[in-house]
Amino acid sequence: MKTDLHPQYYPQAKITCVCGAIYTTGSTVPEIRVEICSACHPFFTGKQKLVDTARRVEKFTQRVAKKATTGARTSKTVKRATKQAARKLKLEEK
Repeated sequence: MKTDLHPQYYPQAKITCVCGAIYTTGSTVPEIRVEICSACHPFFTGKQKLVDTARRVEKFTQRVAKKATTGARTSKTVKRATKQAARKLKLEEK
């Protein structure tokens, strides 16, 4: 039979949340870090909270604002149609 088949078990493993809550449990990892726990999750607290550690919301709002300032771009099909109409006018003039 193989020896050391199972990973080491830590009966006093610490779970640390971003909000500062610390829990003790058993795990194969001595220390675990989480972003949301029951002390700060909106379901348990009843408060609306935005957790954005990767700045995804900020990036999205910046993209939306940038598109709003540059204005609507015309599609390729519209550009092609206007070019074709201009070519037809030139051919008709000749």
